Amino acid sequence: MAAWGERLAGVRGVLLDISGVLYDGGEDGGTPIPGSVEAVARLKLSKLKVRFCTNDSQKSRRDLVGLLQRQGFDISEGEVTSPAPATSLILKERGLRPHLLIHDGVRSEFDQIDTSNPNCVVIADAGEGFSYQNMNKAFRVLMDLEKPVLISLGKGRYYKETSGLMLDVGAYMKALEYACGIEAQVVGKPSPEYFQLALKEMGVEAHEAIMIGDDIVGDIGGAQRCGMRALQVRTGKFRPSDEQHPEVTADGYVDNLAEAVNLLLQHAIK
Repeated sequence: MAAWGERLAGVRGVLLDISGVLYDGGEDGGTPIPGSVEAVARLKLSKLKVRFCTNDSQKSRRDLVGLLQRQGFDISEGEVTSPAPATSLILKERGLRPHLLIHDGVRSEFDQIDTSNPNCVVIADAGEGFSYQNMNKAFRVLMDLEKPVLISLGKGRYYKETSGLMLDVGAYMKALEYACGIEAQVVGKPSPEYFQLALKEMGVEAHEAIMIGDDIVGDIGGAQRCGMRALQVRTGKFRPSDEQHPEVTADGYVDNLAEAVNLLLQHAIK
């Protein structure tokens, strides 16, 4: 690989994943990854623009930000791109009335959405809500539609909590795709439209931005396909095999967010 100075030259904006980069979630609210609170603070004191880009679909944006603030992070709602508000906007724009297979923690994001006589299904990380009964209900709604529409808040395979790895929405999305013979529209990483939304909200071009994440496919591959650079942290869901992934190679691998910020402050800012 090229020297860090060459790899990070011209970076003006930083997109930060949240789960697995800032903190590991858990039933007790989770815990910050060592050094991440201080790393975010240092980054926000620099000349770099910062935005948080998450696929978390178990919490409303307000609840997620409140949780992170209590853990000591300098973060506000307006700095977070998350899939539920983006999905709500899509539903309004397209006149869609969803059957919601989602976690109760994110249901408030859809309070203003008409859910009567559904003409689509929205699936998110429903956690314990992914019962056979609930999955079959979503399946039946889709099969009763002449042109079934399935919208998924992200397509992650798994994520990490303090108790261990957890199945993510992507596994259940794939089940519905297979059963119904359809392809879901993904709102969230690695969707190009989702990264472009985050870049627009941050006010930088793709070639001026870098993504820092723990997911080799969703964070790293997705960002690179949009023309961004991307660093993978060896925290969260990172697996050693990620560094030999057959399709995606990060622009760099770092032990944690603190190391990534040190490199950015040293090489990206002149």
